[in-house]
Amino acid sequence: MRLTTLNKRHSMRLTALLLLASAALLSASPAEAPVYEVTPVESTIKFNVKASVAIAGKFDKWDASLTFTSPELSTAVLDIKIQAASVNTGSGMKNGKLKSKDFFNVEQDPLITFHSTKIEQTGPNTVTIDGDFTIRGVTKQERLIFALDPNRGTSGTVSGTMAFDRKQYGMNSGIPFIRIADRVEVTINIKLHRTSGSDPSRKQ
Repeated sequence: MRLTTLNKRHSMRLTALLLLASAALLSASPAEAPVYEVTPVESTIKFNVKASVAIAGKFDKWDASLTFTSPELSTAVLDIKIQAASVNTGSGMKNGKLKSKDFFNVEQDPLITFHSTKIEQTGPNTVTIDGDFTIRGVTKQERLIFALDPNRGTSGTVSGTMAFDRKQYGMNSGIPFIRIADRVEVTINIKLHRTSGSDPSRKQ
């Protein structure tokens, strides 16, 4: 009789331990990958080229997405697709020249794209994003340097810059009576809203 009672107590203790272990495993389940939406009306993609007459503008039509496979920042993938014909410098003459075959060649290559291949955190609120940049049908590796919003939460802004040599992409021509530098600087400001998942982890 005493042996039976001890066996029952042992069985009850074992069951309690199993229940506790199961609860611990459930509470330690991995965090969900964050899901973000881009707010285009609060975002901009601009460019600037040093020239004897200022050449600066923006693109009015584009799409961007930031996707994660886990809460780790390094798993993020950034995709940007720009409608080249939406270039807007505020000047019809400049817009027409930039859309021509000498520059963006929008009829043959309507999209300017960036697809990230590597994301690395370089500071508490900074990351470098290497990726394939395509313009005029030519693809080369370029680097975006992004500053992250230091305020954690469901909404935030990422601001980045990139510079490239236009002649490496076949834009060798100039504009009559205007001296144009080879270096093109791009500034990207994207407003993001996290709709689900956990906040991406960052190194401090």
